[in-house]
Amino acid sequence: MLTNSIQNPLIAITMGDPSGIGPEIIIKALNEEALYQKCRPFVIGNAEVLIRTAGNLGVSIHILNHQDFKDISPDRDHIFVLDPGPSSLEFTPGHSTASGGRAAGKYIEKAAELALKSAIDAITTAPINKETLRNAGYPFPGHTEFFAFLSHTHNFAMMLAGGPLKIIFVTIHEPIAKVPSLITKDKVLNTIRLLSHEMKNLFGLSSPRIGISSLNPHAGENGLFGEEELREIIPAVEAARMEGISISNLTPPDALFYKAYHGEFDAVVAMYHDQGLIPLKMIAFKKSVNITLGLPFIRTSVDHGTAYDIAGKGIADPASLTEALYLAARLARIKK
Repeated sequence: MLTNSIQNPLIAITMGDPSGIGPEIIIKALNEEALYQKCRPFVIGNAEVLIRTAGNLGVSIHILNHQDFKDISPDRDHIFVLDPGPSSLEFTPGHSTASGGRAAGKYIEKAAELALKSAIDAITTAPINKETLRNAGYPFPGHTEFFAFLSHTHNFAMMLAGGPLKIIFVTIHEPIAKVPSLITKDKVLNTIRLLSHEMKNLFGLSSPRIGISSLNPHAGENGLFGEEELREIIPAVEAARMEGISISNLTPPDALFYKAYHGEFDAVVAMYHDQGLIPLKMIAFKKSVNITLGLPFIRTSVDHGTAYDIAGKGIADPASLTEALYLAARLARIKK
């Protein structure tokens, strides 16, 4: 899509749940002039929702329905919107609606369609409400699985990036009680392989340095505090090394994230959700970005939810969306 070195990447922003903070953070992010030096953003969403949101925020901006988005030259005074429907949309900030769930699903479907046709360079997503999406007939726990389904992708994972940390997870949204049984050699090895491949493919690193966390305290202490390390994780690490992947020895997370923070690793593998999210959000709570690895297109996202409790109050922080757009633009240029 980047036809020459001057043209900025064309990035589709899906509006997400219209009753959440998505419309507000979009208006705020797209009102930052510096953004347009890096990318050409447009919105897949509902123009009326954005117009009302801009009015409530006191932001003077022209919001235009624009079906022929390929040659757009957006600026902070104009937001171009592609609306795939539904034709009737009810929304009330802070309260989920059935039509809002259907709309959020349509925005995702349209973005994937355009990305698979290479009509756009990347997708950046505003937050959805998972329950509302499911009630609208989309049986996916989140964006990641939805995009994987639409693109027929079977090997995929969530990466969170913020500050100097980039973290991939062997398990994500699982109860802690289930995690040990899900840590298998094959799953750990596939996660390492995917991370290594995507650090090369997306981030342009020829030989990424990967760190890997243990599951149990003190890396299991040779079986004293758990056997997952001996049975599953260490064999996966050894197999990855045999494939030429540059990966650390198994390291307890308290030491691993210190080393990663100080630049010893390009990315790390965490065993479960909170193990990686706690250090990340300690250093980049408002600016961390979600990236889906393994897709045939670039997708970044905010690292927060719809925040119904503050929707419509004008106090939502657009920092994560802004960072997601900057990262999408950078990855699009690297990929090109």
